[in-house]
Amino acid sequence: MLWNRRMSLKLMLVKHEDALLGMQLNFGIGCVAVNSYMKISVERERVANDPKSIMPAAFVSFKTRWGAAVCAQTQQSRNPTLWLTEWAPEPRDVYWHNLAIPFVSLTVRRLIIAVAFFFLTFFYMIPIAFVQSLASIEGIEKAVPFLRPIIEKKFIKSLIQGFLPGIVLKIFLIVLPTILMLMSKFEGFISISSLERRSASRYYLFNFVNVFLGSIITGSALEQLNTFMKQSPNQIPRTIGVAIPMKATFFISYIMVDGWAGIAAEILMLKPLIIFHLKNFFLVKTEKDREEAMDPGSIGFNTGEPRIQLYFLLGLVYAVVTPVLLPFIIVFFCLAYVVFRHQIINVYNQEYESGAAFWPDVHGRIIGALIISQLLLMGLLSTKQAAQSTPFLIALPILTISFHYYCKGRFEPAFIRYPLQEAKMKDTLERAREPHLNLKGYLQTAYIHPVFKSAEDDEEEEIHGKWEHDAELVPTKRQSRRNTPLPSKFSGSSSPSLPEVVEERGQP
Repeated sequence: MLWNRRMSLKLMLVKHEDALLGMQLNFGIGCVAVNSYMKISVERERVANDPKSIMPAAFVSFKTRWGAAVCAQTQQSRNPTLWLTEWAPEPRDVYWHNLAIPFVSLTVRRLIIAVAFFFLTFFYMIPIAFVQSLASIEGIEKAVPFLRPIIEKKFIKSLIQGFLPGIVLKIFLIVLPTILMLMSKFEGFISISSLERRSASRYYLFNFVNVFLGSIITGSALEQLNTFMKQSPNQIPRTIGVAIPMKATFFISYIMVDGWAGIAAEILMLKPLIIFHLKNFFLVKTEKDREEAMDPGSIGFNTGEPRIQLYFLLGLVYAVVTPVLLPFIIVFFCLAYVVFRHQIINVYNQEYESGAAFWPDVHGRIIGALIISQLLLMGLLSTKQAAQSTPFLIALPILTISFHYYCKGRFEPAFIRYPLQEAKMKDTLERAREPHLNLKGYLQTAYIHPVFKSAEDDEEEEIHGKWEHDAELVPTKRQSRRNTPLPSKFSGSSSPSLPEVVEERGQP
């Protein structure tokens, strides 16, 4: 008994010492965290009060829509470069890194990027054409002749001829969206939507030159460049028109590799799933960390929209020449509609609201695809026995261009300028319906750099976001999961069962 008492007292002393040590460690960690936050706060105040940190850009808020429309759409001074005004993007859409770029350097930056994109587009064709030449049966047998017995097998031969060129082309285009986005950021656009619009335009142009034209013109890389350089411009549609039917098989395999497989990868979301499990294993400590790790992001307009328009171009070109390609494109569009509709409603978060600013660019590329398909059809028919009826097709591109200019003059101003009549009408209705509406408190913290926002501002944003979610007429499944009142057991692998929840709520 005495020995047992001594051992119990010793164990109690050891436990007590461990508890004191844990309290000391926690106290030390808390002091380090407080000191770190104090240093960040002092540095924030220093930068905010430093005159050298003032940027030549500002966000101006107005009491009325009419005043904002007048200021944003008029010239403010006699010198047009003294005061430059434009519509500000919404707070979520601001790309803060480019606000400090001087106006004078924007033109130089865009000229540099235009030249760089030209060389990127045409010199990117050389490695693509070289690798695609090796991806053929003859190219592989010439490069590695000891593999000829394996390549000549029927299954391997059909696989190489059907899918290998499309897979090689897809691999070469993986890093391209990142490069184009970096080039757009260097140009100095101040909104995320503008960055994605410029990147999407260049991605579509790149695909048109390298994927469409580069794949149609057969031969090596230098032969492709010489084909465009040595021919007269009026012979290019005829050359491409002759080569179009012979490349239908390649584009069918490319649609299956890039389009069908891309839609399957979109619905599976393997990359976000792997990233979530890595973050969950190494970084997640709290429920907020888990929610951030589960964030799927937003839909990539800079990559998805140009790819869909490329398939639209292929459908227009091959609708008359080789209609066998149309079922593959129709299947892609049907699958894309179902999958992207599900992803937008139930999975992705809306990163910003740009007011349908993408549509003028999309409309212009659709018109361009129509004109290209009509010119290539004329070039193809000029080589056949129907050459005498080809001149009658000249009316098609003329009518298409006329329709484009009509739409441009009739509808494009609605995407660029805000009518003063509409602004005045909405101001009058707002004063009549909500006379005590005051947005001053929201506007004071809306356009503050995220680094300078305090904890109070973050709480106000959370309350404002919760109010927006509550005001939605049709909540999505993802929002319903976020706003669930049931407690989340982030340490476990499954949700709590109903008896556990009832027991927890029944406790005082």
